[in-house]
Amino acid sequence: MQNRLTNVNLYCKGKVSVGDVALSDGRIVDISVSPEKAFSMTGKLLIPGLVDVHVHLREPGYFYKESIRTGTEAAARGGYTTVCAMPNLNPAPDTPEHVKMQQDIIDRDAVVRAYPYGCITMGQKGAGQLCDYESLRDKVIGFSDDGRGVQDESTMRSAMEQIAKTGLILAAHCEDDSLLRGGYIHDGEYARIHGHRGICSESEWGPIKRDLRLVKETGCRYHVCHVSTKESVELIRQAKREGIDVTCETGPHYLLLSDESLQEDGRFKMNPPLRSKADREALIEGLLDGTIDMIATDHAPHSDEEKGRGLEKSLMGVVGLETALPVLYTGLVKPGIVPLEVILRAMTDAPRERFGLPMVDLENDPCDFALFDLDEEYLIDPNHFLSKGRATPFLGWKVQGICEMTVVGGKAVWQR
Repeated sequence: MQNRLTNVNLYCKGKVSVGDVALSDGRIVDISVSPEKAFSMTGKLLIPGLVDVHVHLREPGYFYKESIRTGTEAAARGGYTTVCAMPNLNPAPDTPEHVKMQQDIIDRDAVVRAYPYGCITMGQKGAGQLCDYESLRDKVIGFSDDGRGVQDESTMRSAMEQIAKTGLILAAHCEDDSLLRGGYIHDGEYARIHGHRGICSESEWGPIKRDLRLVKETGCRYHVCHVSTKESVELIRQAKREGIDVTCETGPHYLLLSDESLQEDGRFKMNPPLRSKADREALIEGLLDGTIDMIATDHAPHSDEEKGRGLEKSLMGVVGLETALPVLYTGLVKPGIVPLEVILRAMTDAPRERFGLPMVDLENDPCDFALFDLDEEYLIDPNHFLSKGRATPFLGWKVQGICEMTVVGGKAVWQR
């Protein structure tokens, strides 16, 4: 049965336009664009499926936190058709055999396209023996030791030299352990007032500065995970001006919150932590001028018990797949802070281009797409999440923009 939608907002080929769309059984059968009509921030929004290059699906090894089935179902509900799964697993995906264990579950249970990362070091320890990257190159989307920074410069140089030969991305978790000093939130005003141990900004930007120098030496394709500080943004901005092969991501929570938003609750604890208001403003500026290429959720589910120990003792990580576009649309687009095209490029085209994923053209059927209703206003309630994780700093936020349908390869994988 065909469903014809009129005056739909369409994001296609980097621009938002308005037109009419005919859908039939999960396929776009007709699009007609009306150039004279302007995007109105109301009605339906049809977009290529969202892409998240930084998601923790927790399987194999930590099924009680999340599974590939529940994580990809949450992704589909949020409008995502592609996710890249980080290697914080047991066993870690550091050999072809271990990657196959993960891939077999993906093939069986994933409802959206899911691509595994391989590790940088054996056991994903951030040190010691490097993986055999050549044996993994056709099985993974890139290499990362996310959750652990590679501490030793010579280890990182060797990793970059070898990964460069594969042509794949090295996605770096930049964190200098020697500067952490037991910290667990940003070393800012909230930490000082409430007696918490802080994490300094240099623990992030210091390794980025080192790595950018190494990228110049090795020619490695380099991507910085979850950028959170103003210094990091400026370092990457300058590196791009110099022609260094670097991209980066930040998360919705870093763009929308700061340490002024903190509460004594584990749902505000993530790594890197929420930084200062000045850092948040620098991230927005970096998104606007193209320094920040992508928005990734760092969806990191834990059990209720692990996140219920307060700000100090809870594990680090929040969930984000089911809330990302609604909170960004409500918090940045509607107030006129960031254009919708900028947000959507950072969540669709840019990650596909950088990571070599197939591009999506809404005018070519079948394709991966998502349909949102921009008019519906609702409260974020984690009790309704499909993810096993419930810890979100956006609990109770009133947002607009709800995903009505997500389609992967002509098959509806989420329908409201």
